[in-house]
Amino acid sequence: MKVIKMNEIEGSTNKRGVTSKQLHKNEDVQLMNLILQPGDVVPAHSVPVNVFFYIVSGKGTLQIGDEEKVVEATDIIPCPPNTEMSLKADQDQEFNVINVKTPSL
Repeated sequence: MKVIKMNEIEGSTNKRGVTSKQLHKNEDVQLMNLILQPGDVVPAHSVPVNVFFYIVSGKGTLQIGDEEKVVEATDIIPCPPNTEMSLKADQDQEFNVINVKTPSL
C-alpha cells in the first residue's frame, strides 16, 4: 500500500506563483496541494476537465464562474469543465488547498 505524506513532499513555485506539491497523478486523476500565503492569487483560468477543491486549512476566496465566496477548512467545492476559477489568499492567513482534476491533464 502506498501512503502519501503531504507534509513530506517538497513544494515548488508553479507557473502561477504559488507553492505547489504534486501528490498523485495517473491517467484518471491529478491531485495537487496548493499553499497560498497571504496576498497570493491564482489568476482566473479554466481547464477542460472536472475540478474540485478541498480546503485543508485556512480561509480564502474561491471564484467559480461568476460566483465568489470565502471558503474555509473542510469545505469541498466542485467546478465543472471549462469554467473560470481563481483562488485568493485574502483573509490574512495561509490558504492550503487540495486541487483534484479528473481526468488528469
